[in-house]
Amino acid sequence: MLRRLRLLLLPLLGLIATTALANPLGPTVGVVLMHGKGGSPEKHVDKLAKALQQQGVLLANLDMPWSGRREYDADVASAVKQVQEALESLRNQGARKLVVAGHSQGGLFALYLAGRLPLDGVMAIAPGGNVAAGTPRERLADTVASARSLLAAGHGGEKTRLADFEGSKGLYPITTTPRIYLDWFDPDGAMNQSKAVQQLPASLPVLYISPEDDYPALQRVRQSMFDALPANPASQLLIPPGSHLQAPTAAIPGILTWLGRMAGTD
Repeated sequence: MLRRLRLLLLPLLGLIATTALANPLGPTVGVVLMHGKGGSPEKHVDKLAKALQQQGVLLANLDMPWSGRREYDADVASAVKQVQEALESLRNQGARKLVVAGHSQGGLFALYLAGRLPLDGVMAIAPGGNVAAGTPRERLADTVASARSLLAAGHGGEKTRLADFEGSKGLYPITTTPRIYLDWFDPDGAMNQSKAVQQLPASLPVLYISPEDDYPALQRVRQSMFDALPANPASQLLIPPGSHLQAPTAAIPGILTWLGRMAGTD
């Protein structure tokens, strides 16, 4: 069965942030929100964060290891712990439904976390950064091999110049340790989207958001990646208008509606 929600929104994306539910979500729902690669809590997820807070959602808008400021300064286990601590804080504040959400690389990491943490829902907003996909895997192969050689030679903890890849700008330099680099960029590791999806429990609803004008590579796999999720009647494929970077803002109405159903307030 096709589990797909297509949403028509106002063309002025700036107006979307003012969308509100008839019955605010209140503190029933707690959301951990993660930005995309090279981003920050103040950039592309900012309007979404504000919209959630306006609805009374308990929010943790995190600065993750892949941010522009941090540049992969921590490994995957540390990032998992960072999210766990944020979830615990939201629970202590009174949240009864806990959701992990992320944009782009944050969306992929949200899917990874969903197979490892006790959650009530996950929102993957234009998930990207799949290092096992054809082009990223090919373009990063030499750097991954170099990092493995440095690790084998006993230099795994020494910062060095390596490379990241993004479809919109190609290869670009980053500075981190080979050990941390391989934790994030090993094609069989945490940023392998197919493996992450396979680990999801069938009981977990997923809101998979793929904007109409997303990067072509992500448009091509949107349906297959959604179909690979465990069947759950509360899971939805949401296709708002807009680009990859506009997705968190464009999806606000759909996100609030989906969270409202979870909280029983819509």
